Amino acid sequence: MSTAVAPVRPGAVLADILPAGTAARARARDVALVVGGAALTGIAAQFAVPLPGSPVPVTGQTFAVLLIGASFGPVRAFLSLLLYALAGMAGMPWFAEGASGYGMPSFGYVIGMVLAAVAVGALARRGGDRTVLRTAGTMLLGSALIYAVGVPYLALATGMSAGQAIAAGLVPFLIGDALKAALAMGALPTAWRLIGRRGSN
Repeated sequence: MSTAVAPVRPGAVLADILPAGTAARARARDVALVVGGAALTGIAAQFAVPLPGSPVPVTGQTFAVLLIGASFGPVRAFLSLLLYALAGMAGMPWFAEGASGYGMPSFGYVIGMVLAAVAVGALARRGGDRTVLRTAGTMLLGSALIYAVGVPYLALATGMSAGQAIAAGLVPFLIGDALKAALAMGALPTAWRLIGRRGSN
């Protein structure tokens, strides 16, 4: 017995492949994705490793955010990360290391994650997750947006100089980000190849 696969229309992201036969089912699917994406980000944030000399820990959060952006598209990714940010600001303890609120020095990274998810989602709608090289560029841009907000916010919140903020809030994470990008470069194009094979059967 074969499993039907919806045709992949131009501009589709991975979440669009999930079946939804009616408009109501499509809305229910999207709500589930938005809530699930926020929860996934919160769970990934708890895989945290403190860094000596830095108020920003290494977490699985950025990897989750970039995958959500690429898989959901810009609108669902924005809503998912906005839900994550607002719930955390309201007291949900699912920021890194179980934190909540908006007073911690690393809150700028949360803001950057919202922007990154939208940008990555927009690029994915243009095929930015279909090949290894395109995925690499998409992940690089998403990571850059997170740091573009997170590092200056860290400097303002702690009184660090620009150089100190870069040393504490950017440099220690570069190797980990490269590994996360490599995982995405393997996972996303592979998922599209598998979908293409199933659709051609």
